[in-house]
Amino acid sequence: MAAEEEYEGGPDRLAEKMDELDEQLAEQRAEALRAGLADYDLDEDDAALLAGITQGEGGIEFLPALPVVAIVGRPNVGKSALVNRILGRREAVVEDTPGVTRDRVTYKAEWNDRRFSLVDTGGWEPDAKGIDRSVAAQAEVAIDLSDLVLFVVDAMVGATSTDEHVVKLLRKSGKIVFLVANKIDDARQEPEVAALWSLGLGEPYPTSAVHGRGVADLLDAVLEKLPSISSVAKYEIGGPRRVAILGRPNVGKSSLLNKAAGEERVVVNEIAGTTRDPVDTVVELGGKLWRLVDTAGIRRRVHLSQGADFYASLRTSAALERAEVAVVVLDVSETISEQDVRIIDLVLESGRALVLAFNKWDRLTDIDLENADRRRYLEREIEQDLAHVAWAPRVNISAKTGRHFDKLVPALETALENWDRRIPTGKFNAFISELVAEHPHPLRGGKQPRILFGTQASTRPPTFVLFTTGFLDPGYRRFIQRRLRELYEFDGTPIVINMRVREKRQR
Repeated sequence: MAAEEEYEGGPDRLAEKMDELDEQLAEQRAEALRAGLADYDLDEDDAALLAGITQGEGGIEFLPALPVVAIVGRPNVGKSALVNRILGRREAVVEDTPGVTRDRVTYKAEWNDRRFSLVDTGGWEPDAKGIDRSVAAQAEVAIDLSDLVLFVVDAMVGATSTDEHVVKLLRKSGKIVFLVANKIDDARQEPEVAALWSLGLGEPYPTSAVHGRGVADLLDAVLEKLPSISSVAKYEIGGPRRVAILGRPNVGKSSLLNKAAGEERVVVNEIAGTTRDPVDTVVELGGKLWRLVDTAGIRRRVHLSQGADFYASLRTSAALERAEVAVVVLDVSETISEQDVRIIDLVLESGRALVLAFNKWDRLTDIDLENADRRRYLEREIEQDLAHVAWAPRVNISAKTGRHFDKLVPALETALENWDRRIPTGKFNAFISELVAEHPHPLRGGKQPRILFGTQASTRPPTFVLFTTGFLDPGYRRFIQRRLRELYEFDGTPIVINMRVREKRQR
């Protein structure tokens, strides 16, 4: 991987040139560049993206939450294969390890022009001693956070005691349940399905997730019962901005939530949930309403005997799914840990805006040698371990005393404003042209990839697409990101830069 220093090339006049930019002329030039793409092989997605640009700078649309389908079942019944079949692509899910090390819990799926969230509870490896308890605990989480459940059973093995344990939970939940009789690879095996009627969940749907047999019929039936808007992850359109409060155990997340709710004494609404749900609290801070979501801490390793810890990682993902900005709480009296960094990386993967709250700051203001040393080491840790999120607003607070609490709202507002930021196409292409002129991409194998055209495809987070003639080095893409941050205000938000390598059309 090429180092970013390779592209530095000394000081440039990029900022001055962008300040002097004639925006109307820039738009005309961008239009000419876009017209030039007609000489290249483009696919349907490219055409849709380019057509969307002409629709102007419309406002942000708050979409209702997608309905949630959970897939539950014991190990080795084919849950992962079914997830991949529904998604139409292979995801990391097949090799999942349980807990926070997972790449994802929730996927976006689509069938017959209907979109929904798919929650996978794969990666269960219950120990022999507590198989029923472990599986049931994890199934319970997914059931709670879903609108509809696909309960997968290995039809060739039949119903086991573990399956029956999960059935009790499903009946109690009152959720819509589809019984998926998996591993029916051909018609000769269909008689095996009859035995599953004994589970009392209604008609079993014979499927072969590996071969795709019966999956289309299953999904057609699911869509008939699935609500169009989630009843478990719903939020008001244009309602209070949604803030997830994250952090490992005992860093002060709940104290932060309680201080926010208690100090202002304006708890507008408490949304009741079970002990497994994130508790949403609407509070008034800085003259505005905010919806705060408190989540359970994430432990270092999620052992499956500890169902509550698996819960925590699933719940954190669910909270991020519903949030717009995450406040990651770190305890300044302790060394920044791998867990802290992992939680921050979960936020980055989710594409949410980010604010770092360094809690228990009052402990570092005591005048003694030990705290003076800790303060010095902390700055070094931040520089080393959090360099990749140096753009995130940082607030030094004490949730216990309320110190510097007033600085949290401006940090949240900055992060959200930049998460929504859009750069006009003309201005973005002018920026790319000037940047490449000052700092061209290095030759690779005697060739130099060109950037043909660039556009911002979406906000939340700001996502840019570059049409190129070849792959850009990861270091060069990071360089573009960094210069974008330097010239435009993107504090508090990740920036995504995607490439579409396109070849010239053969005449």
